[in-house]
Amino acid sequence: MKKLIGIAAVVVATIAAQAQGTINFANRGAFAANGADAKVLGVSGAPLDGAGFMAQLYVGASASSLAAVGSPVPFRTGAAAGFVSASTVTTGLAGGAAASVAMRAWDASTGANYDAATTRGSSAVLSVVLGGGGSPPAVPVDLAGLAGFSLAGAGPANIPEPSTVALGLIGAGALFLRRRK
Repeated sequence: MKKLIGIAAVVVATIAAQAQGTINFANRGAFAANGADAKVLGVSGAPLDGAGFMAQLYVGASASSLAAVGSPVPFRTGAAAGFVSASTVTTGLAGGAAASVAMRAWDASTGANYDAATTRGSSAVLSVVLGGGGSPPAVPVDLAGLAGFSLAGAGPANIPEPSTVALGLIGAGALFLRRRK
């Protein structure tokens, strides 16, 4: 029995040492410097509304190492449009560590994730100290300072001007005629 209790104590100590940092992923109440909620707007300027738009939290030890954490979440509807429902996200970094954080959002009809979407947007990168550190573990940190942002659509495809196409055809024709001689 003493061995079993000793093993259990070692397991608990190991798990506590590996405690991961946590963040409260919500943009409502995450007041920006100007005191406004961090509402996310679409290309038209209207707040993102419903499951047709998704958001995900990106976290890293530095701004250049951001990676997606947690699952994508849809935007709320009605009066809460432009906001995501609060959820606690485990980051993979140690609790109490400094981290860089950004919220990324996209139109789900233009891509399955942020990288694939053609209509998407991202918040500025924030520096936070993650929750989850200490004993007892600290509460998940809020995204205080998160600023609202808007989605941007992809620009028009690069289509060559008619004169470029015409010059190409003339050049190809000249090569063809020269080859025949």
